[in-house]
Amino acid sequence: MKALLIVAHGSRRTASNDEVRELTARIRELAGARFAQVDCAFLELAEPSIPDGIECCVQNGADEVVVLPYFLSAGRHVISDIPGEVEGKQQQYPDVNIHIVPYLGSAESIPELMLQLAS
Repeated sequence: MKALLIVAHGSRRTASNDEVRELTARIRELAGARFAQVDCAFLELAEPSIPDGIECCVQNGADEVVVLPYFLSAGRHVISDIPGEVEGKQQQYPDVNIHIVPYLGSAESIPELMLQLAS
């Protein structure tokens, strides 16, 4: 089973975390058969944590967990913090393919999307 885990920073503002949860629900609907499970997790300030999000995927039967950082730039969180959180779970579950895909801001369609929003 293939799972998608969308990882956001997390916020003290509950409404911001809820926005990520709502986006995740919309992605879940669009994903169709591509992912059997689509959930979100947070680096800090909100639950579930990244390790807890991965654990949920594994406990639900995932043999592959795709971690998608919902970040716009490759700062410390994308380069170090998220990989560090993922590495611990990969060591715990060596038979599960847990991998990080490029962060949102690296998508080629971002400039066009920004222009659409500004128009």
